[in-house]
Amino acid sequence: MSDTKAITPDAKTEATMARWRLILGKFSQKRLSIPLGAGTARMEAALDFLYSREYEGRGVRGRGQAGSLDPSQLTIPTWLSEVRELFPRETVEIIEKHALGRYGLTELVTDKETLEKMQPNMDLLKTLLTFRGHLQGEVLATARRIIRQVVEEIKRKLEPEVRRALAGRLNRFRHSPQKIAQNFDWRGTIRRNLRHYDAERRKLVLHEARFFSRNTRQLPWHVILCVDQSGSMANSVIHSAVMAGILAGLPAVRIKLVVFDTSVVDLTDQAEDPVEVLMSVQLGGGTDIGQALRYCETLIETPHRTVLALVSDFCEGGSPAEMLRVCRRIREGGVKMLGLASLDETASPIYDRAMADQLAECGMEIAALTPKHFAEWLARVISSK
Repeated sequence: MSDTKAITPDAKTEATMARWRLILGKFSQKRLSIPLGAGTARMEAALDFLYSREYEGRGVRGRGQAGSLDPSQLTIPTWLSEVRELFPRETVEIIEKHALGRYGLTELVTDKETLEKMQPNMDLLKTLLTFRGHLQGEVLATARRIIRQVVEEIKRKLEPEVRRALAGRLNRFRHSPQKIAQNFDWRGTIRRNLRHYDAERRKLVLHEARFFSRNTRQLPWHVILCVDQSGSMANSVIHSAVMAGILAGLPAVRIKLVVFDTSVVDLTDQAEDPVEVLMSVQLGGGTDIGQALRYCETLIETPHRTVLALVSDFCEGGSPAEMLRVCRRIREGGVKMLGLASLDETASPIYDRAMADQLAECGMEIAALTPKHFAEWLARVISSK
């Protein structure tokens, strides 16, 4: 009988097995018994600190097994430092999201040292809003700073598009000395510079670029944003607050901001500052759309120059008949009404379609729009009058 030689895995096989160890967790170490490098071992420990919670209560294993020779137990701050050091940013965001959403590690947002290490993003913003009532002192100040950072990033991306949509349409009969790329008149520029064509180089030499002007339009419009702040509306609440702040900065638009659940809160005096708006909302609770619409009705001064945008999932907890009655009355009074359906993280609409259909029959235009497309819709409404 010939001797059987042990087969030593090559480097590629070891790397593949190490990745499977990270995927399956330390529970697989008996089946995938391979030497792990120091970095991979740290990754495994960091992932096990969080994802071993998946097995708790299932009789498989616990995180505090007796007789363990594992390294010293990680704490939340040291674990978070490890995660941020060992994994790419995209992976860190996913891990943090799981830690907060799936495993309820609220220490991530209630401990100042830990919170300062978190990656500011939309998920963290929504979590801070959810636990806002538990934030105090230095933790609250840190949370406010993070919220402002995320809000300013959203506003930076959104504001140019909103202002562009509401700035006026191109006037192709007039030109402007202002050199703005989006107003570039390429046909007029070519015609104006044809005499500078260089035949030898076969190139048109530009001596003068031409730009269209824009029709200026006064917007004597009142825009009422009526925002549902129930638990499923976090994304919409955040973007509505930012949109209100942008509209409040337009000189000829008067913005009113109302948030509601089973109560109604008028935040018009804070509309210019989205952070203050978000620190005032309370996600969760029931939904009484009819009551909110009745309040908004009292804010209407010039019906034919008013837009009322209801941001909601249309899951009415109050009387649907009363809600439809108020909606019909406001629309018959001349107010332009838009129902903005709630959007999830992927911008997919989530709303009660049957109730939305009934609101549409009462004269409310129903749409699932991103903030950019809402601005474009608003511009169309205003310019058509």
